[in-house]
Amino acid sequence: MTRVTATLSNYRQSPRKVRLVADLIRGKSVPSALQQLTFLTKRASAPVRKLIESAVANAKDTDATKDTLFIKEIRVDQGVIAKRSMPRARGRAFPIHKHSSHIKIVLDTKK
Repeated sequence: MTRVTATLSNYRQSPRKVRLVADLIRGKSVPSALQQLTFLTKRASAPVRKLIESAVANAKDTDATKDTLFIKEIRVDQGVIAKRSMPRARGRAFPIHKHSSHIKIVLDTKK
């Protein structure tokens, strides 16, 4: 068993939107996940695809190849929230929260 990890910190998209992509590829083999992410029309698909390719590159020290790896765990956590304000009527300020995500992926070999 070979566990390989890769992380992406402070990705500027809300975790709720990134989890839609993460739930789609959880438990799939790496070639299948990469193919599915290539044709997915979500904005988060490109960074998640790049993160999987980074994890595969991290596996170069082990005997694992791209075809034998699968996505054991993919976790999307809340990152920092940038707080901004938008001017509104009568001199008020309306809060705007710009959410970010932390994505962690764990690849493992098939038994």
